[in-house]
Amino acid sequence: MTDNAEEGLIYIVDTNVAIVANGNLSEQATPACKLACAVRLNDIIKKGRLALDNQKLIFDEYKKYLNMKGQPGIGDAFIRWILVNWATGRCVWIAITPNQEQNGFDEFPLDDRLTEFDLADRKFIAVCMAHPEKPLILQAVDLKWGNFKEAFSDHGIEIEFLC
Repeated sequence: MTDNAEEGLIYIVDTNVAIVANGNLSEQATPACKLACAVRLNDIIKKGRLALDNQKLIFDEYKKYLNMKGQPGIGDAFIRWILVNWATGRCVWIAITPNQEQNGFDEFPLDDRLTEFDLADRKFIAVCMAHPEKPLILQAVDLKWGNFKEAFSDHGIEIEFLC
């Protein structure tokens, strides 16, 4: 496998990256897409770091779609890796503040161009904004994110579309 993750670099991983890496393919998730997701998760497992929220919203979403009990997929290995590295520094827990306002989190950018961004995905953006290094967000098949790429970029948020 190629080596795409830099030593110690922190990432935020959208749930669909792990789902696709497990081989749960959709129209957008071609075999090449599955391989790209699997390679990146493998690289993170080997030497990367992962940013998660202190509310455990991201982890809880992972638990809905991934198996922690030994399934063979790399996405499943990824969630088991999180459990092993929960407190080792490889997982970085970032404080985010849920709110009842339209933006969903205090850390989510107040930007009219982002009002239509999916509420369920705002936790990933909030973690990015709250982290001092604004980690790269890995995205697989949620094409709607592309509609907001310019607005995110204006806020220093970088998204890598693996597929």
